[in-house]
Amino acid sequence: MAPTPAPPLLVYGATGYTGRLIAEEATRTGLDFAVAGRDPAKVDALAARLGVPGRTFGLDDSAVVRAHLRGVQVVLNVAGPFSHTAAPLIDASIAEGVHYLDTTAELATYQLAEERSPVAAAAGVMLAPGVGWDVVPSDAVAVHTAARTPHPIGVRVALKVTGGFSRGSVSSAAGITDLLGLVRTDGELVRTAELVPAEFDLGAGPEEFDPVPMGDLVTAWRSLGLEDIAVFMRAEGAIPEPGEELAEGPTESERLAGRYWAFAEVTDESGSVVRSVIETPTGYTYTALSAVEAARRVLGGEHPAGFQTPSSAFGPDFATSIADSRITDL
Repeated sequence: MAPTPAPPLLVYGATGYTGRLIAEEATRTGLDFAVAGRDPAKVDALAARLGVPGRTFGLDDSAVVRAHLRGVQVVLNVAGPFSHTAAPLIDASIAEGVHYLDTTAELATYQLAEERSPVAAAAGVMLAPGVGWDVVPSDAVAVHTAARTPHPIGVRVALKVTGGFSRGSVSSAAGITDLLGLVRTDGELVRTAELVPAEFDLGAGPEEFDPVPMGDLVTAWRSLGLEDIAVFMRAEGAIPEPGEELAEGPTESERLAGRYWAFAEVTDESGSVVRSVIETPTGYTYTALSAVEAARRVLGGEHPAGFQTPSSAFGPDFATSIADSRITDL
């Protein structure tokens, strides 16, 4: 049976921790949307609570996925690990002329969007992975900092996070080990021989950050064309291991109490260095706001075709349009 007509926006993975925050924010914002996922009981319960349509479908059958996206304008994928969900939804989106957004932090998803960009552009479809805290603030601060110097050639991005992690985030991060050591050098993604921490001062004194293979290795390349890119992270508190017993996600008080930072250090061809930092609410709070705002903007007509970063899709000020977010030059 063909699905009933869908609202313009479909939030897939809406029953997870981050998905519910996004669906609740979309309701508060007044967007016309449907929630979707694989578990009928969870989808029906969330749809009833929010007073929106619900759709239940998996991603194994491309014909089923296409049928559920038919007539939709924007799909927002919040279902991780994105290594399992991005490809079927991206391919169905291109086939059905649907703009694709997601909240991934997985490097492979950005590479996939970059790979699919030519066919998406030909179809008039925008692919914009990373409209959550990954990578909206880091993309913005890299673009902002690069604009402060006449001939930027490289950027180092440092991410500082607090406030706990959701089960979904831990699950998505499980594949990061295989990619450790990746950097972009002379425009190419290469693996370094050693994982060497770096020290950065985000405004409160020097701190040590570990190298990580995040989406900025692709998005800073797309946004700025810089040939040398490295990404580092510091987590206040240990990141749980996959399978470790943990709560579904941070409590509301933990989300409200924490802060996140993204820092960019840009080197000019002259050898000079400029640094800036963006401070935001915790990642889950920020993601709910930025993902919904991204969807609202796409529904409003902001959807350049092909693979886009947050700044190339929505402009350099998108990150700071999110409440309680600000960039400081250091």
